[in-house]
Amino acid sequence: MTVIETSLYRPDDLDRRIIAHLRIDGRASLSKLSDVLGVARGTIQNRLDRLMETGILVGFTVRVRADLDEDGVNAIMMIEVVGKSTDRIIRKLRGMPEIHTLHTTNGNWDLVAHIRTDSLGEFDRVLRDIRMIEGVSNSETSLLLSSV
Repeated sequence: MTVIETSLYRPDDLDRRIIAHLRIDGRASLSKLSDVLGVARGTIQNRLDRLMETGILVGFTVRVRADLDEDGVNAIMMIEVVGKSTDRIIRKLRGMPEIHTLHTTNGNWDLVAHIRTDSLGEFDRVLRDIRMIEGVSNSETSLLLSSV
């Protein structure tokens, strides 16, 4: 299987509609996506394969209702990267299941990560693991206490 270079492939309207529907229902079957979007099941399969091969879709996950996750630890971590190691660090961070979302940004920080863990001990381990990544030069983390 040939990996398609991400920079060469740009999602079109159908790809964006597939992604939008999967954001609402990540468990949607090919048949359901086909019916909802009005295209053949094979087209959906080919598009999903291409989105995965190009790295546009990097995986599927589970979302838990916020009120069921009250005991978990949520935090925002701002990360400073040294040199030209940003892409390598992003790949490492994407591989950590505790990183809920990851963003590039401007200003004093290069990356912002939303971290979710089940306990403070696990949270401490995640912080330590991130700070040990070669190229991470500085970080600042804030616990999210309550939503208002």
